Amino acid sequence: MEYYGEYGRHDLPWRKKQSAYRVLVSEIMLQQTQVDRVIPFFKKWMKQFPNWRALSVAPQSEILTFWKGLGYNSRALRLQKLAKIVTQEYRGRLPQDYKTLLDLPGVGPYTAGAVRAFAFNLYTPIIETNIRRIFIHHFFRGEDAVSDTEIFEIMNDMGEIDNPRIWYAALMDYGATLPKIIKHNPNTQSKHYVKQSKFIGSDREIRGKILDILLQQRNHRISKEKIFQELGNEHGRYQKIFDQLEKEDFIKQTKKTLILK
Repeated sequence: MEYYGEYGRHDLPWRKKQSAYRVLVSEIMLQQTQVDRVIPFFKKWMKQFPNWRALSVAPQSEILTFWKGLGYNSRALRLQKLAKIVTQEYRGRLPQDYKTLLDLPGVGPYTAGAVRAFAFNLYTPIIETNIRRIFIHHFFRGEDAVSDTEIFEIMNDMGEIDNPRIWYAALMDYGATLPKIIKHNPNTQSKHYVKQSKFIGSDREIRGKILDILLQQRNHRISKEKIFQELGNEHGRYQKIFDQLEKEDFIKQTKKTLILK
């Protein structure tokens, strides 16, 4: 808490003006993406889609355009599905109940707990990468294969936290800086630690390039042959990616063409 008071990121746009919608959007954007990258996308998104209803009725191509460059594009589609549910089933009010939040698209245990904390100041024990490294550093020094179950046991021993909104903000800001302070990343001691795979040449990179090409065409069909010419000759690999994009509701395809949904 002392660290947060002196060095905390108090000016983050989703902290300066907090609402359930802004918190939820920021949490989805921050999944697997660094804070500095998210900030400009968040600001543009809020201007274009300022509330649940605006997001729920927006064309999919417009949503993908404003998400472009942030990566993991399926997050944008899940976010719109969530907005439609909140608008239609909950009258524009995000539920506070933990189990109800878990039923929403794109919301897992961490995101549900973070939304409860930051939007409603309600406490739920949660773990994410910054929180994990703090607990490992302070409670499991020198140990390997530390499980999240062990960390949750310590959290439960701490009992209820009076101001979870501030507490979790402090944990995340301290945890983000901790590797620089101690010259080591405690998360490598976690049982759940996985080194991120290379982006260049990955299917994820190819998916992004395909969507970029389709976004340039907007509502026009484009031949698969043109995509093959732009990306290379791995037809079998690209067709599998087309099929996955169709399954995830990004595109419609025929034998020879593609179009954004």
